[in-house]
Amino acid sequence: MIYMDKTFDIQSYMTRGVERIVSDALRATLKNPKESIYMGKFALASKAASEKRSKAELAGEHIPPFLIASITSQCNLHCAGCYSRCNHATTDSEPVKQLTGEEWSKIFDEASDLGVSFILLAGGEPMLRYDVIEAASKRSDILFPIFTNGTFMSDKYYELFDRCRNLIPIMSIEGDREITDNRRGAGVYDKLISGMDEFKKRGLIFGASITVTTSNIKDVTSKSFLNELSSRGCKAVIFVEFVPVTDDSVELAPGEEERKYLKEKIEKLRKDSQEMVFISFPGDEKSSGGCVAAGRGFFHINSHGGAEPCPFSPYSDINVRDTSLKEAMNSRLFRKLRDGGYLLEDHPGGCTLYERRDDVERIMREVI
Repeated sequence: MIYMDKTFDIQSYMTRGVERIVSDALRATLKNPKESIYMGKFALASKAASEKRSKAELAGEHIPPFLIASITSQCNLHCAGCYSRCNHATTDSEPVKQLTGEEWSKIFDEASDLGVSFILLAGGEPMLRYDVIEAASKRSDILFPIFTNGTFMSDKYYELFDRCRNLIPIMSIEGDREITDNRRGAGVYDKLISGMDEFKKRGLIFGASITVTTSNIKDVTSKSFLNELSSRGCKAVIFVEFVPVTDDSVELAPGEEERKYLKEKIEKLRKDSQEMVFISFPGDEKSSGGCVAAGRGFFHINSHGGAEPCPFSPYSDINVRDTSLKEAMNSRLFRKLRDGGYLLEDHPGGCTLYERRDDVERIMREVI
């Protein structure tokens, strides 16, 4: 059980986290002039954003530094155990009534005004929405990691990434060819490697996203695997804890022992491999006073504009089409989750709210 320390300052904790990520990114890009120049500018922008959030905090308004935006419900892959397909947030049907590029651009502008520093673009497959990614490119004060399966790289995208260094593709990989193709489909690994090699040839920055399970945790944190990514030019590795979406996959979710191992491994990697950035999501929730979803550290906007606690908890009582981003991050659902202690319990898997979905559904019935 995680109990909230009444003296815990979530704003200071998240600000320190942002500062560490920016510092690590500056160090990791020192040998890439274009990228290091941008990261230097972003460091100043990030400091200004932090000051906005601190000013809001003093006025009684908490602004999270992160936002996750699922910009489309379409995807060309059917990855085993995909939480998004299980939640029906990703489908094979033609998207209807999704947010337009202009609407996303308005969200990005408002996020900048509030002091949001990072917006993670996800899907479905976000690279299917060039219009939204182009809109994101215009907000150079915000860093946009793009969580992509890596199968839609093209000259159009390479040129955009070269011009706009605030766009950082984060390509999903599960380990070696066999492990990756088993989960994502035959030939996906080779497309990923081809894309990585093209990024390196063009002097572009990219990262890798790895779903960590009990079966692959040792492989994906091994020196050989991470050295392979580094040799291809990867500058950021994001370890995402597997969330079980079916009863027969529960044993794949990292438990206390695996989380402890991952935390210690990342701490060592940050010291020994300073040419790369290492991030764990959701990370050690005990050190952050509990889950940081529902607006504590971030929240999620789905492709139709619904503001949700996180991608693993697809419940919404408010839509950004009808209200401001500021009002959305303080929806009745979010407030009840934050104030009612629902973010504070330890849990198996990567999401407290997924484990407590019965409670979230009950709260939803109360607020709508």
